[in-house]
Amino acid sequence: MLALGLVLNTLGIGSFCWLTIALAVYALPFFVALSIGMTAFQGGVGVVGALVIGTAGGALTLVLGQVAIAVTRSLTLRIAIATAFAVPAALAGYHVVFTLSQIGVPSLAWREALACLGAVCISGTAWTRLTVFAEARPFEPAAVVENPSRSILTVARAEG
Repeated sequence: MLALGLVLNTLGIGSFCWLTIALAVYALPFFVALSIGMTAFQGGVGVVGALVIGTAGGALTLVLGQVAIAVTRSLTLRIAIATAFAVPAALAGYHVVFTLSQIGVPSLAWREALACLGAVCISGTAWTRLTVFAEARPFEPAAVVENPSRSILTVARAEG
């Protein structure tokens, strides 16, 4: 029974950590949805209306962030948008890892160190998941490729 308990406990904590990392990019949309939903509820919309408005606001935040990352050409704007999504994920990651480290780490200094490392890892995951939609653009904004099917080496050899 003890072995079964240890295995199930390890699987439970591991799946919780996987879920935290998988949902890291949704920290900002969740915050926006919660804020909009609470504001709508306090405005007298009701529970169902607040849920619908909050969910729509969170989904719109996520979609607009992903589309803005994918469409924009400005590197600074991409960094700003990705940072806006990564900072709430870092805060959530810090608190999750700090709470989970209280289970087996007695030292406060090591818990803080692990929590900071978890914040970096989870914010990096959120950054990566958001920027995966970004397309690599050429350095010249209006560059037109005449024959994209030919490789660069073939073109260089034919011209040179």
